[in-house]
Order: sequence, then structure tokens, then C-alpha cells
Amino acid sequence: FNSNLGRSELAFGFIAEIIMEGILMNIDKSMAAEVALEAMDQFMKMARNREEIFWLQGHDNRESLNYKEYMKQFGIGPRLLDYKTDATRETAKVFMKSLSLVETLMNMNQWTEMFCCLVSRAITIDVISSGVSGTLNGALLLMYAELQVLSPLVSTREVYFLRFCKQHEEGVWAVVDVTVDSLTESPSFSLPKCRKRPSGCLIQDMPNGYSKVTWVEHWEYDDSEIHGLYRSVIGSGMAFGAQRWLATLQRQSERLATVLANPHLQNMGSIVAGTVNGCRSLLKLAERMTNSFCSIVNASTMQRWSEVSGLKDSGVRVATRKRIDDPGEPPAVVLSAATSVWLPVSSDRLFEFLRDERFRNEWDILSSGGPVQEMAYIATGQDPGNSVSLLKVQSNTLILQESCKDSSGFLVVYSPVDNSAANEVMNGKDSSYVSLLPSGFSILPDGPETESEFELHIENGNVGGALLTVIIQVLVSTNNPPKARLTVESVKTVNNLISHTVHKIKSALS
Repeated sequence: FNSNLGRSELAFGFIAEIIMEGILMNIDKSMAAEVALEAMDQFMKMARNREEIFWLQGHDNRESLNYKEYMKQFGIGPRLLDYKTDATRETAKVFMKSLSLVETLMNMNQWTEMFCCLVSRAITIDVISSGVSGTLNGALLLMYAELQVLSPLVSTREVYFLRFCKQHEEGVWAVVDVTVDSLTESPSFSLPKCRKRPSGCLIQDMPNGYSKVTWVEHWEYDDSEIHGLYRSVIGSGMAFGAQRWLATLQRQSERLATVLANPHLQNMGSIVAGTVNGCRSLLKLAERMTNSFCSIVNASTMQRWSEVSGLKDSGVRVATRKRIDDPGEPPAVVLSAATSVWLPVSSDRLFEFLRDERFRNEWDILSSGGPVQEMAYIATGQDPGNSVSLLKVQSNTLILQESCKDSSGFLVVYSPVDNSAANEVMNGKDSSYVSLLPSGFSILPDGPETESEFELHIENGNVGGALLTVIIQVLVSTNNPPKARLTVESVKTVNNLISHTVHKIKSALS
């Protein structure tokens, strides 16, 4: 095994991407505007329609599209041959003004940061219109994105699409996406693996800084290569549906409000008492850690997970990257190992076990089986599951941890941090220079989330559980990274480490 594995595939994918972007740069701008207007019209009808015959209410109160009625109403051509349809709608209050949310959605960098657990990669290919009279009303972008589930077993959804923004009245905006395969005759777009029908969000200002957001996601996709572990979650719309986008937005807007307000620390140990700026600096460091973690989990065009010869039955996949020009990070070769497993426990119970420092010594080899002390804690939302912590393990190593919880899933991300660097950050120093190597867990519910609902679900003869993805990263070499190669020993070491972690979690949860 060596670090060049899959490099030719990545190069081919990158070249193909450049070719397709070149084709799209030549599309008819007036035709693109016409497609965008038609998509906006369809989206508004879907977002505002309250007829039960159009949107079907599930037993869990989630809305899904009645496809036959949709075809009657819009008369759009047939869906892709043998492809599945996934169309969902969700409405909720979000702590963000409409214009701020619109600005986030129309800015590629802000959008990918806000939805880092959903957006693996994004590019703005062309700004067809920047809006009218200095506003985003009428702005039209041509974009490319890879959307993800945080597991190496699930390939990203690659989509080229138009993003159109329109202000319908004072305090009411809509942002709609639609794929562009109809705008080009290139064979490259003749049979995409997925297609995004008109989707997006309707945003209405409410009092006290809130907005009412109605989110619609409408996909057609090829399900022939979906891994069996994730077939149910993806088929239900939980993976790429409206609920996940809106739940992520609610959680992230609460976190943003925490940063902008006066965040304060609890449980201060020997760490120097932090200032408000110190808290913000720590939150910024945790954000960088979590974003980095989300960027390396999925099976994207820029990262290939591989089963290693001799370890194929372990379920562990590995990938390497050469860290050469990353801001704040020393040059190194990093080995990542990942595995996804199904566990017969509620996702909420699994999350609480993994995030709680009192149980960390039951699975984390860094704790050496000793007690773990929480040195600092910052709440990042109303739910106590959303927080940033500094932990100290028996070896006096400090660990930065962020836990995230919403109705669509859970994250626990952590990284060792240097003690002196942590003290400087808590004093308000710039955190961008602090070196991080995040590992962690992603959890998706495969059944009821809470323990009480889960037990009732099982008592009634149903099957339920949680999908757990474990990612562990280790430094392989810091000497001459451009020429460094992996060894079989390093791969076996990280395989043993991740297998040991999964075994300890299973044993602890019986």
C-alpha cells in the first residue's frame, strides 16, 4: 500500500470537471434565466401549497410529495429511467433575519461553512446576474456542488445547478436550485447519477430576529450503488431531504448567535480564565476542527477511500493526504481510517455516551483508562448536546471537543491541542495557527432517536438502531511529505486502533 493509490482516478475526475465547467460557461444566459424563472414559479407553488392531496403527511409528521399529483400539476417530462424520487418539505423557525440568510445562501464560502456536514465541496462557475439595484433580488449563479452523507460508504451527489434568488415582497425571499442538464446537449450531462428538480427555501421575516423558513428538496437519483447499511436512511429522505437541511440551519444559526453574543465558560479548571474574545477564539478553533473533519469523511471525487489488501474483512477503509500548504498546519502525511457500523441502540443514547467525558475512558485509548476532566465548557445552542469543551486526560493532554445535535443527526469531533496554545487561545489570541488533527463520530438515526421511543419501537417488534461512522486520523510522517509513502505497519496500526475503538463502544453499550 502506498499514498499514490487512487491518484490517477482523482486526476481524471478533476480533468473531467474542468471540461464540464468549460461546457457550462458557454450556455445561453437568456435560456438559463428562463429555466430559473420557471423553477422559481414551480418552487413557490410547492412551498406554499397546503392541500393534503399534494403533500402527504407521514406517521412521523414529515411531508413527502405525492408524485402523481405533482405530475398532473406541472406536466414536466418523465423522471430519469428507473431512478428513485425523493421529495420532502419542512417548515420551522430559524434565529436569523431573512436578508442574512439570503446572503449566506448566495455566498459560496458562507454556504459551505454553514452546511459543512452536507456540502463536501462547492464552486461558483459563473455569476450570470448579480441582482438589481445593488441587491440580491434577481441574482443568478451557475454552481457545482458535491453533497454528502458523513460516511465513506456513501458517494457524494454531484450536481451542476442554477441558484436563483428573488424577493417576492418586503421581508419575503426565495432561493431556488435546479439542475442544468436541460441547458446543454453535451453527452457528459446525458445521464447524470442524480438530478435536482426545483428545490430551495422560502424565507419570511418574523419578529425578534427570527424567520419562518419552508424548505423543499426534490431529487431523482440512481440507487443501484447505495450501500445496504444506508439504503433505508437515504430512501426515507433523512440523508438529503428538507429536514436535514433545515435542522442543520437551525443548529448553525443558534451557534452563530452564540459567537456574536457574549459566550461564557463554565467548569474552569487550571486553564486560565477566558475572556469573551477568548471564548470566541475557542469557538472559531472548534469550528475549524469540525469543518476539517466533515471535509475528510465522505467518498468524494477528491478523496478515495480504499480497502487495504489483507484487511478487507475488517470493514475499515483508509485514505491519505499530504498536508503541505494548509494554514496553521505543519507539513505532514496524514493517514485517515474510517468505518461505518450499525448498532442496535438509539442514536440519542449513543451520542450521549460518546460526548460525555465521564465515559470517555471506556473507548478512548488516549485516556489510558483513567478519569477525564472537563476543564472548560461553552454552550453553542439551547440543547445541552450542542457544546464545545476542553478535556484533560490522564497524561495531561488537552482535547478540544465539539458535539452537535439536531433532529437529523449527531456529531462528536475532537482533537488533541497543545496546552500552551490552548491557554493563548483562551486569552483571545488568534487560533488560526493552532495545529489540529480531528477525529470523531457521525451518527445517523435508523429508527426512533430518543431512548423511550426506541424501546417502545423495539417492543412492538420493529427493528431500529443507529448508524455510526468512526474516523481516526494519525500523522504518519512529518519528514519530506511530498516524497513520503505509507508503510504496511502504519496502516495496520490505525486499523487496529479504529477496530479497538469500535469494539470498546459495542462492549460498553452491550
